[in-house]
Amino acid sequence: MSSKIVYLVTGANRGIGYGLVSVLATRSNAIVFAGARDPTADSLKELAARHPNLHPIHFIANEPANNEAAVAEIKTKAGQLDVVIANAGLGNFTGTLSTTPLSSFTEHWQVNTLGTVVLFQATQDLLLASPTGAPIFAYISTDLGSIGAFVNFSGSTYGASKAASNYLIKVLNAEHPSLISMAISPGWVATDMGSHAAAYHGLQQAPVTLDDSVEGILQRVDGATKEKSSGRFWNYKAKPENEMTEERPW
Repeated sequence: MSSKIVYLVTGANRGIGYGLVSVLATRSNAIVFAGARDPTADSLKELAARHPNLHPIHFIANEPANNEAAVAEIKTKAGQLDVVIANAGLGNFTGTLSTTPLSSFTEHWQVNTLGTVVLFQATQDLLLASPTGAPIFAYISTDLGSIGAFVNFSGSTYGASKAASNYLIKVLNAEHPSLISMAISPGWVATDMGSHAAAYHGLQQAPVTLDDSVEGILQRVDGATKEKSSGRFWNYKAKPENEMTEERPW
Protein backbone atom coordinates (compact mmCIF):
# COMPACT_ATOMS: atom_id res chain seq x y z
CA MET A 1 0.00 0.00 0.00
CA SER A 2 1.19 3.49 -0.84
CA SER A 3 2.20 5.63 2.15
CA LYS A 4 1.02 8.71 0.28
CA ILE A 5 -2.44 10.22 0.61
CA VAL A 6 -3.68 11.84 -2.59
CA TYR A 7 -6.17 14.69 -2.25
CA LEU A 8 -8.31 16.57 -4.72
CA VAL A 9 -9.72 19.88 -3.47
CA THR A 10 -12.00 21.79 -5.82
CA GLY A 11 -12.49 25.55 -5.81
CA ALA A 12 -8.92 25.87 -4.58
CA ASN A 13 -7.77 29.22 -5.90
CA ARG A 14 -9.30 31.27 -3.06
CA GLY A 15 -11.24 31.17 0.19
CA ILE A 16 -11.78 27.86 1.97
CA GLY A 17 -10.37 25.80 -0.91
CA TYR A 18 -7.13 27.75 -0.95
CA GLY A 19 -6.90 27.50 2.82
CA LEU A 20 -7.32 23.72 2.64
CA VAL A 21 -4.67 23.14 -0.01
CA SER A 22 -2.28 25.50 1.79
CA VAL A 23 -2.41 23.31 4.90
CA LEU A 24 -2.48 19.97 3.11
CA ALA A 25 0.57 20.92 1.05
CA THR A 26 2.64 21.16 4.24
CA ARG A 27 2.08 17.47 4.96
CA SER A 28 5.02 15.31 3.93
CA ASN A 29 2.83 12.32 3.04
CA ALA A 30 0.32 14.29 0.93
CA ILE A 31 0.01 14.80 -2.80
CA VAL A 32 -2.45 17.63 -3.35
CA PHE A 33 -4.34 18.47 -6.52
CA ALA A 34 -5.79 21.97 -6.38
CA GLY A 35 -8.73 22.18 -8.77
CA ALA A 36 -9.43 25.70 -10.01
CA ARG A 37 -10.99 27.51 -12.94
CA ASP A 38 -7.66 29.30 -13.30
CA PRO A 39 -4.86 26.97 -12.20
CA THR A 40 -2.34 29.63 -13.29
CA ALA A 41 -3.61 32.09 -10.66
CA ASP A 42 -0.75 33.78 -8.82
CA SER A 43 -1.92 32.40 -5.46
CA LEU A 44 -1.63 28.81 -6.67
CA LYS A 45 1.57 29.37 -8.64
CA GLU A 46 3.27 30.81 -5.57
CA LEU A 47 2.01 28.00 -3.35
CA ALA A 48 3.12 25.31 -5.81
CA ALA A 49 6.55 26.93 -6.04
CA ARG A 50 6.96 26.44 -2.28
CA HIS A 51 5.43 22.97 -2.20
CA PRO A 52 6.34 20.60 -5.07
CA ASN A 53 3.72 18.12 -3.82
CA LEU A 54 0.95 20.56 -4.82
CA HIS A 55 -0.38 20.42 -8.37
CA PRO A 56 -2.85 23.04 -9.63
CA ILE A 57 -5.21 21.55 -12.22
CA HIS A 58 -7.95 22.98 -14.41
CA PHE A 59 -11.36 22.29 -12.89
CA ILE A 60 -14.81 23.60 -13.82
CA ALA A 61 -17.83 22.49 -11.80
CA ASN A 62 -20.53 20.65 -13.74
CA GLU A 63 -18.49 20.09 -16.87
CA PRO A 64 -18.11 16.29 -17.28
CA ALA A 65 -15.36 16.37 -19.90
CA ASN A 66 -13.30 18.79 -17.82
CA ASN A 67 -13.77 16.75 -14.64
CA GLU A 68 -12.81 13.55 -16.43
CA ALA A 69 -9.69 15.21 -17.84
CA ALA A 70 -8.73 16.41 -14.36
CA VAL A 71 -9.07 12.89 -12.96
CA ALA A 72 -7.02 11.48 -15.86
CA GLU A 73 -4.27 13.93 -14.94
CA ILE A 74 -4.41 12.83 -11.30
CA LYS A 75 -4.18 9.18 -12.33
CA THR A 76 -1.18 9.89 -14.57
CA LYS A 77 0.72 11.93 -11.97
CA ALA A 78 -0.20 10.09 -8.76
CA GLY A 79 -1.74 6.75 -9.75
CA GLN A 80 -4.39 6.94 -7.04
CA LEU A 81 -6.97 9.18 -5.37
CA ASP A 82 -7.88 8.86 -1.70
CA VAL A 83 -9.73 11.99 -0.62
CA VAL A 84 -12.00 14.33 -2.56
CA ILE A 85 -13.01 17.58 -0.86
CA ALA A 86 -15.85 18.99 -2.95
CA ASN A 87 -15.52 22.67 -2.12
CA ALA A 88 -16.28 24.46 -5.40
CA GLY A 89 -19.54 26.33 -5.05
CA LEU A 90 -21.57 29.35 -6.01
CA GLY A 91 -23.39 31.84 -3.82
CA ASN A 92 -23.96 35.09 -5.67
CA PHE A 93 -27.56 36.13 -4.98
CA THR A 94 -29.11 37.46 -1.79
CA GLY A 95 -32.76 38.44 -1.62
CA THR A 96 -36.29 37.29 -0.88
CA LEU A 97 -37.76 34.31 -2.67
CA SER A 98 -40.36 36.55 -4.31
CA THR A 99 -37.62 38.63 -5.95
CA THR A 100 -35.22 35.82 -6.86
CA PRO A 101 -34.89 35.35 -10.63
CA LEU A 102 -35.45 31.81 -11.85
CA SER A 103 -32.10 31.99 -13.63
CA SER A 104 -30.42 32.20 -10.21
CA PHE A 105 -31.96 28.89 -9.18
CA THR A 106 -30.75 27.27 -12.38
CA GLU A 107 -27.23 28.67 -11.96
CA HIS A 108 -26.88 27.54 -8.35
CA TRP A 109 -28.37 24.12 -9.10
CA GLN A 110 -25.94 23.59 -11.96
CA VAL A 111 -22.86 24.37 -9.85
CA ASN A 112 -23.74 23.38 -6.29
CA THR A 113 -25.87 20.29 -6.94
CA LEU A 114 -25.21 18.86 -10.40
CA GLY A 115 -21.57 19.81 -9.93
CA THR A 116 -21.44 17.37 -7.02
CA VAL A 117 -22.87 14.59 -9.18
CA VAL A 118 -20.45 15.30 -12.03
CA LEU A 119 -17.49 15.35 -9.65
CA PHE A 120 -18.37 12.03 -8.03
CA GLN A 121 -19.09 10.32 -11.34
CA ALA A 122 -15.74 11.50 -12.72
CA THR A 123 -13.74 10.47 -9.64
CA GLN A 124 -15.56 7.32 -8.56
CA ASP A 125 -13.49 4.68 -10.32
CA LEU A 126 -10.16 6.03 -9.10
CA LEU A 127 -11.48 7.04 -5.68
CA LEU A 128 -13.20 3.75 -4.90
CA ALA A 129 -10.00 1.93 -5.86
CA SER A 130 -8.05 3.85 -3.19
CA PRO A 131 -5.37 1.61 -1.65
CA THR A 132 -6.41 2.93 1.77
CA GLY A 133 -9.60 0.88 1.50
CA ALA A 134 -11.46 3.85 3.02
CA PRO A 135 -11.82 6.59 0.38
CA ILE A 136 -13.38 9.88 1.45
CA PHE A 137 -15.80 12.16 -0.41
CA ALA A 138 -16.31 15.24 1.76
CA TYR A 139 -18.81 17.84 0.63
CA ILE A 140 -18.37 21.39 1.91
CA SER A 141 -21.95 22.31 2.67
CA THR A 142 -23.45 25.14 4.75
CA ASP A 143 -25.77 25.63 7.70
CA LEU A 144 -28.13 27.24 5.19
CA GLY A 145 -28.53 23.78 3.67
CA SER A 146 -30.06 22.48 6.90
CA ILE A 147 -33.86 22.14 6.92
CA GLY A 148 -33.94 20.95 10.53
CA ALA A 149 -32.07 24.05 11.72
CA PHE A 150 -33.63 26.43 9.21
CA VAL A 151 -32.44 30.04 9.24
CA ASN A 152 -34.13 32.66 7.07
CA PHE A 153 -31.03 34.15 5.52
CA SER A 154 -32.37 35.55 2.23
CA GLY A 155 -30.37 33.00 0.25
CA SER A 156 -32.91 30.50 -1.07
CA THR A 157 -30.97 29.61 -4.22
CA TYR A 158 -27.80 28.86 -2.28
CA GLY A 159 -29.49 27.03 0.60
CA ALA A 160 -31.77 24.91 -1.58
CA SER A 161 -28.95 23.80 -3.87
CA LYS A 162 -26.78 22.87 -0.89
CA ALA A 163 -29.62 20.98 0.80
CA ALA A 164 -30.01 18.93 -2.38
CA SER A 165 -26.33 17.96 -2.32
CA ASN A 166 -26.63 17.04 1.35
CA TYR A 167 -29.21 14.48 0.23
CA LEU A 168 -26.75 13.17 -2.35
CA ILE A 169 -24.22 12.57 0.40
CA LYS A 170 -26.73 10.29 2.14
CA VAL A 171 -27.24 8.45 -1.15
CA LEU A 172 -23.51 7.92 -1.64
CA ASN A 173 -23.18 6.57 1.87
CA ALA A 174 -25.94 4.04 1.21
CA GLU A 175 -24.73 2.97 -2.23
CA HIS A 176 -21.01 2.47 -1.54
CA PRO A 177 -20.03 0.28 1.44
CA SER A 178 -16.38 1.36 1.46
CA LEU A 179 -16.91 5.08 0.78
CA ILE A 180 -16.84 7.59 3.61
CA SER A 181 -19.18 10.32 2.38
CA MET A 182 -20.01 13.28 4.60
CA ALA A 183 -21.22 16.84 4.49
CA ILE A 184 -19.35 19.47 6.50
CA SER A 185 -20.59 22.93 7.39
CA PRO A 186 -17.53 25.22 7.33
CA GLY A 187 -19.18 27.90 9.45
CA TRP A 188 -19.89 31.46 8.35
CA VAL A 189 -16.36 32.15 7.19
CA ALA A 190 -14.68 35.49 6.54
CA THR A 191 -14.05 34.81 2.85
CA ASP A 192 -15.20 36.96 -0.08
CA MET A 193 -18.50 35.06 -0.22
CA GLY A 194 -19.01 35.11 3.54
CA SER A 195 -18.10 38.76 3.84
CA HIS A 196 -20.58 39.70 1.11
CA ALA A 197 -23.36 37.97 3.04
CA ALA A 198 -22.21 39.62 6.27
CA ALA A 199 -22.41 43.06 4.70
CA TYR A 200 -25.92 42.34 3.41
CA HIS A 201 -26.99 41.52 6.97
CA GLY A 202 -25.33 44.59 8.47
CA LEU A 203 -22.25 42.93 9.94
CA GLN A 204 -18.68 44.13 9.54
CA GLN A 205 -17.39 40.64 8.86
CA ALA A 206 -18.33 36.98 9.05
CA PRO A 207 -17.69 35.49 12.51
CA VAL A 208 -15.49 32.46 11.68
CA THR A 209 -11.87 32.92 10.64
CA LEU A 210 -10.55 31.03 7.65
CA ASP A 211 -7.88 29.35 9.78
CA ASP A 212 -10.45 28.03 12.28
CA SER A 213 -12.70 26.74 9.52
CA VAL A 214 -9.89 24.95 7.69
CA GLU A 215 -8.57 23.43 10.91
CA GLY A 216 -12.01 22.11 11.78
CA ILE A 217 -12.74 20.73 8.32
CA LEU A 218 -9.47 18.81 8.25
CA GLN A 219 -10.13 17.44 11.73
CA ARG A 220 -13.32 15.94 10.31
CA VAL A 221 -11.52 14.47 7.29
CA ASP A 222 -8.46 13.16 9.12
CA GLY A 223 -9.17 9.80 10.64
CA ALA A 224 -12.73 9.62 9.34
CA THR A 225 -14.28 6.16 9.32
CA LYS A 226 -17.37 4.63 7.73
CA GLU A 227 -18.84 3.79 11.13
CA LYS A 228 -18.43 7.11 12.92
CA SER A 229 -18.25 9.68 10.11
CA SER A 230 -20.14 8.62 7.00
CA GLY A 231 -23.63 9.67 5.98
CA ARG A 232 -23.62 12.51 8.49
CA PHE A 233 -23.68 16.32 8.42
CA TRP A 234 -20.93 17.73 10.60
CA ASN A 235 -20.22 21.18 11.94
CA TYR A 236 -16.62 22.14 11.20
CA LYS A 237 -15.90 21.77 14.90
CA ALA A 238 -17.82 21.16 18.10
CA LYS A 239 -18.74 24.36 19.92
CA PRO A 240 -20.82 23.27 22.90
CA GLU A 241 -21.05 26.78 24.31
CA ASN A 242 -23.64 27.70 21.67
CA GLU A 243 -26.17 26.14 19.31
CA MET A 244 -23.50 25.09 16.78
CA THR A 245 -23.22 21.54 18.06
CA GLU A 246 -20.94 18.87 16.69
CA GLU A 247 -23.46 17.42 14.27
CA ARG A 248 -25.90 19.48 12.20
CA PRO A 249 -29.49 18.43 11.52
CA TRP A 250 -30.34 17.63 7.92
